[in-house]
Amino acid sequence: QVPLVESGGGSVQVGGSLRLSCKASGYGASNYCTAWFRQAPGNRREKIATLNAHDSTMYADFVKGRFTMSRDNAKTTLYLDMKSLKPDDTGMYYCAVARRGGFAAICWGVEYEIWGQGTQVTVSS
Repeated sequence: QVPLVESGGGSVQVGGSLRLSCKASGYGASNYCTAWFRQAPGNRREKIATLNAHDSTMYADFVKGRFTMSRDNAKTTLYLDMKSLKPDDTGMYYCAVARRGGFAAICWGVEYEIWGQGTQVTVSS
């Protein structure tokens, strides 16, 4: 059983919006740090947003004001709402869970060990 399953990726034009989902049921991610990362071809994987057990979030500067990470009330599905998309936002998007919880700053700096398979986002002009 795959612990994390992303969905919602696709192709969108510049300025468009997408909502990514990450099903985390059966893992108990509600008590741990969770995050979204992305990786563009030829680039390193970069952290986009983190969310802790108390729903406190932190964001990379390059997505602040455009992306929002959230979770459903059952705390089994993570979301990444993306708006005002740019070509630089193109890449494979991954959700991840750390084997610990903590304050928002902790979740931003912690190592993430559990990963989904990714969902592709392509932004074209």
